Amino acid sequence: MPTPTIKIYNTLTKKKDLLVPLRNNHINIFVCGPTVYDFSHIGHARTYVVFDAFVKYLQHLGYKTFYLQNITNVDDKIIIRARERKVPTKDLAVAFEKEHIKDMKLLGITSVNKYARATDHIKEIISQVVRLKEKGYAYQIADGVYFDISKFKGYGKLSGRTVLQAEDSVSRIDYAKDKRNRGDFCLWKFSEEGNEWEPSWPSPFGKGRPGWHIEDTAITEKFFGPQYDIHGGAIDLIFPHHEAEVTQMEAISGKKPLARYWMHTGFLTIEERKMSKSLNNFTTIAAFLKMYSSQQLRYLILRNLWHSPLNYSESVMIEVTSALSKIEEFLRRLVEVKTPRSKSKQVGQAFKKYQTAFYADLNDNFNTPKAFATLFELIKEINTYLDRGVVGMPDAKKIYQFFKEANGIFGIINVKNLRQSSVPAEVKKLLKDREIFRKAADWQKADMLRVEIEKYGYTLEDTKDKTLLRKT
Repeated sequence: MPTPTIKIYNTLTKKKDLLVPLRNNHINIFVCGPTVYDFSHIGHARTYVVFDAFVKYLQHLGYKTFYLQNITNVDDKIIIRARERKVPTKDLAVAFEKEHIKDMKLLGITSVNKYARATDHIKEIISQVVRLKEKGYAYQIADGVYFDISKFKGYGKLSGRTVLQAEDSVSRIDYAKDKRNRGDFCLWKFSEEGNEWEPSWPSPFGKGRPGWHIEDTAITEKFFGPQYDIHGGAIDLIFPHHEAEVTQMEAISGKKPLARYWMHTGFLTIEERKMSKSLNNFTTIAAFLKMYSSQQLRYLILRNLWHSPLNYSESVMIEVTSALSKIEEFLRRLVEVKTPRSKSKQVGQAFKKYQTAFYADLNDNFNTPKAFATLFELIKEINTYLDRGVVGMPDAKKIYQFFKEANGIFGIINVKNLRQSSVPAEVKKLLKDREIFRKAADWQKADMLRVEIEKYGYTLEDTKDKTLLRKT
């Protein structure tokens, strides 16, 4: 069993907690999936890339993981969109679910063990509603069955909101004029007569469909039981969605907590503004990947701390492209090392120092921006040894393997690119011409070409035998 070494910021405790699995070295993790009424956008990508990398890191540490994600395929938003497009609700949900799964594959998200559709778990959802009614937490009115939040003493433990503060927020299908408390949330919504777009199922309390919140707890109870290790999602789900999940599942089981650790990814903005169709800055994953690679999107996301805000802009993408080019160029240099053994003990010592620091960064709240900073410090120092020609093949291979392991977690380097030179043809020609002028001692023309080369984002260092070209 791996020794617990990783600390994670826990929304439930409001501090960094040591990650200790409920059982041995097995970690069950649930992350709220998409509501499939539209194409997934880069805000979705942020959450799913973060958890993909995090789960892969847990696996790297030696933990056995089961990563479960739901698909909300019955919901008011889906019904409204189906009515607008005049297509069957089920067909619309299936179509957008396929698009979402395709996007996840393009992003290299491979850690999810199970995508669970809400409509595949109606029996489990009904069972939870029945038990909540039997325990006195749920009541029935004209349009559905609702959870009485005043009956649950622990309400607000996750979000910090009281029952009175919950009055200010009513989500999705939770509105009803006859509710006991305005913050009460819907468990089961009765069908509207004559609404051909609304899917429905028979139940002991009436024909209808599930509420939004109870889909998740029914799914997690089936796969994990009443308690599990980690629940994740975007920060805007803390209230009311995740608060409702805690409330209803702990009311059913009497066991606390529902999940030991709650991880919430921060907001994503575009040019410092909230992403919105009305602002014409709504960017789908598919549209983004027409402009940039999946590796660039993953690096954009992971260069920020997972629970901090993230801003996307064209200027940020220039930084992303430059950073990845530096890594690729460095890895090419390692592959080209032909010296049998290192001529300096400092090479191995430096590598060990940065390797240890890198994993310490990730163990401290999965601090990917700090870990990347460590990687670039390693690149900077090892480059100086490469310039001096003192790096041997054994150390070069160790360092390359380390980056390969890191890429297995982050997915930010396209290995195919390493087979090609990253230096543009124009820069290669300028460098060749400059070398002719250098040999002819025509320093004025050589310096003019240096300026031209630097415009492409490279620096030059002239040595006795050659000119070193490096990405800035």
